[in-house]
Amino acid sequence: MEKKDSMVLCGANSYEEKYYLNELFSRLPEVIKQELQIMCVLFTEECGGILTLEFLQDGTLVLRTRADERDFYYDEIEAGLQVRKLQREKEELLTSLELYYRTVFLGEA
Repeated sequence: MEKKDSMVLCGANSYEEKYYLNELFSRLPEVIKQELQIMCVLFTEECGGILTLEFLQDGTLVLRTRADERDFYYDEIEAGLQVRKLQREKEELLTSLELYYRTVFLGEA
């Protein structure tokens, strides 16, 4: 699940009813891993589609959502609103994850 321009932290897929955590992040505290799983799974249960949390090359954490083109129940506008809501409500967690990524993976001090 790794792309050239980003590294996937985790994600959930409503079609396969699966959650994924990149094994490179297995050293994160268990409470953080659980919070990420709950956040992703609840999002896909509510909005459908697929949600991934990905680090860009500069260490910025982005939430990406997408849907199967045949998924007529997926509401792109609602998904966008829910992403912004998560960004507000989980700001401290997301900022801490960016700092972790920049320190551990990018070697920034």
